[in-house]
Amino acid sequence: MKKATTAALLTVSALALSACSSGGDNNGNAEAAGGNVPLNIGEFADVTSWDPSLADIGFDGPYLSAVYDPLLGVDTDGNPTPALATEWEVSEDFLTVTMELRTDAVFSDGEPFNADAAVASLEYLKEGARSQEAYLSVDSFEAVDEDTIEINLAERDDTLLYFMGLGRSYMMSPKAIESGTLAEAPVGSGPYTMASSSVAGAEYHFDKVADHWAADQFKFEPLAIYPIQDATARNNAMLSGQVNLNYADQAALDQAEANSWNVAKKVSGWVGLQFTDRAGESFEPLGDERVRQALNYAFNGAEILGTLGSGAGEPTNQVFPFGMPGHVAEIDEQYAVNLDKAKKLLADAGYADGFDITMPMSQVFQVWQPSVDQVFGELGIKVTWEDMQYMDYQTKAATYPMFVSFLSMDSHPVANVLRQISTPQWYNPNPQMDQFPDVQAQVEKVLTAAPADQLAEVETLNRMVTDKAWFSVFYQANNSYVSAENIEVTPVTGMMFPTLRQISVKG
Repeated sequence: MKKATTAALLTVSALALSACSSGGDNNGNAEAAGGNVPLNIGEFADVTSWDPSLADIGFDGPYLSAVYDPLLGVDTDGNPTPALATEWEVSEDFLTVTMELRTDAVFSDGEPFNADAAVASLEYLKEGARSQEAYLSVDSFEAVDEDTIEINLAERDDTLLYFMGLGRSYMMSPKAIESGTLAEAPVGSGPYTMASSSVAGAEYHFDKVADHWAADQFKFEPLAIYPIQDATARNNAMLSGQVNLNYADQAALDQAEANSWNVAKKVSGWVGLQFTDRAGESFEPLGDERVRQALNYAFNGAEILGTLGSGAGEPTNQVFPFGMPGHVAEIDEQYAVNLDKAKKLLADAGYADGFDITMPMSQVFQVWQPSVDQVFGELGIKVTWEDMQYMDYQTKAATYPMFVSFLSMDSHPVANVLRQISTPQWYNPNPQMDQFPDVQAQVEKVLTAAPADQLAEVETLNRMVTDKAWFSVFYQANNSYVSAENIEVTPVTGMMFPTLRQISVKG
């Protein structure tokens, strides 16, 4: 299985303030020539890179999906859907994936898309600094004939198709790959091409490809994406009509009804305490399960969600997305707040007077700091906060025994197992699986189970790590979007901002 993956630390407030460089008065309710509808997206981040091997799944979806076609997409539940690959088959031994490809796609430089081009892109993605996360189990790619490829795996990998569909299978022109210019000038077979009127970092405009193989699916024209990092500026752009789809904070959600905006939302990540030393190798208290359980019972997640999260999420103690495969409803309130029980557990573990701990803090997470201070004070835990910039936090937080976190989840249950529990991540560099043989054994059951039995094994694992207080989860937070009344958004857990395939004309 995968040896390492990456996950984005979810936050909008981490982004520096900026303003949109130019205005526009395209109204989402207007209809352009040919029945197309203008789409002007208010994004909270600039494109990470136009090179799909370097791009970020969470933030870059709208940008990349405009100019590139993927082999696979995903539906709202994270299941793979056809795109350039029209159908696929996984062998009985799970080691070969055979894909049939479209024959009517053309790259914007005039080169045809075919099996050789697909293999060239896949090999490039396999070596990519970020995109390689999807292909760590891949041994080779092979063009069988002009419209068929095989992906040969060194070991079973149930997350391959999910990661490909999430944003790791964008196809690039082989000539552009060879020239090394993709980061500056994207060359794909997508439904749009980037217009010369675009201004890097401020506004990106796109021209529709009239003869694109899925032109009827992409009914937006004109299309523009505005990276507006400041939420207030982005909300003002929505109110003025400069944008008609906005990544929404509570202020935007509060304005939705009065402005007849559609609202779409779905859980995206969990808020709480990430434990990085569950075995107590460097910080002995966390090695005692009773201490970790106490830190679950002590926090009133529902109250924190209501007061600090504006109710935009779900109160739960687990890291499997609410209402999705792997989530176990009956353990949502396993650690219903009980401060007396928390104190007794600490006393039973030998910490009746609490303990001293040093934790990192960044401005991004200061909204939750008072809650942690209050609860720790009740338990006698004395915390020393070490302040740092957000980028340093992402680098250094996991060197502390625990830290305040807002971490993304995956809609695919096995991907969630890997990213949350068993494989090294920046936020969990040493999962210490060897110190928890029962958890390790259950992970193996998940990874080797027959497809029909796999979900039950995931749920068993979820119960196990929740019992062991693997995390202290306060609640799961939503990603929310507001859009003009004729634009519909389908959120996907695992994507911070949906791709154009998740945005459609309503009605």
